[in-house]
Amino acid sequence: MNGLVSIITPTYNSEKFITETIQSVQNQTYQNWEMLIVDDCSSDKTVDIIQHFMEDDHRIHLIRLNKNSGASKARNKAINEINGDYMTFLDADDIWFSDFIENSIATINNTGIPFVFSSYRRSNENLEFVYSDFIVPQKVTYTDILKTNSISCLTAFIDVKKLGVKSMPDIRKRQDMGLWLKYLKEIPFAHGIQEPKAIYRIRENSLSRDKKALLKYQWQFYREVEKLSILESAYYMIHWMVRGFLKYRN
Repeated sequence: MNGLVSIITPTYNSEKFITETIQSVQNQTYQNWEMLIVDDCSSDKTVDIIQHFMEDDHRIHLIRLNKNSGASKARNKAINEINGDYMTFLDADDIWFSDFIENSIATINNTGIPFVFSSYRRSNENLEFVYSDFIVPQKVTYTDILKTNSISCLTAFIDVKKLGVKSMPDIRKRQDMGLWLKYLKEIPFAHGIQEPKAIYRIRENSLSRDKKALLKYQWQFYREVEKLSILESAYYMIHWMVRGFLKYRN
């Protein structure tokens, strides 16, 4: 267990949270990692905070975009520059438990499945656990993800030695889902770790919770990215709406 782990973190005006996010990476029991932080033209002190960490930790790298481009382009910029044997993602307001990387690699080695993901705790912005933990299924297939995306960017962990490096589709929303589906077209399923290994911070007015606002993007994803028929798209859309409501009901 000595492969390099590439961690991709897009950030925009994250001065309130980025310190805790970086520290959760530094506190990992597994220390062979690189953290590629892509700043999407922040106007607050986010860059200053990142540069302060970089002074003492050469594993942290800052990539600055020339114009505000969105999460998809930010993540893809970092994906194109990774050096690791494994690729994983951590948004600038989320937190890993200290054994997240170690546990993810051990699960890949024990199961032989090159794509794993973990359950996570859900908090509000102040790290108060007012929501129930999200426990992921033990495995998900391509069609499972079309019905509901139970793989969060927060815990997705991919063995790119085996599966190769792939980019996210260049779309405004659902780009993470698009990447998971690319991999799940090549393997039978991804393996879910049912013990929480991270904290997902649910922000006020989060678009991921506003399912009505996402309807258009979800439909476009089915039709334009995955090229599904109208009937197939309608079938998966119904599943997505029902399961989305259940996911965030408490």
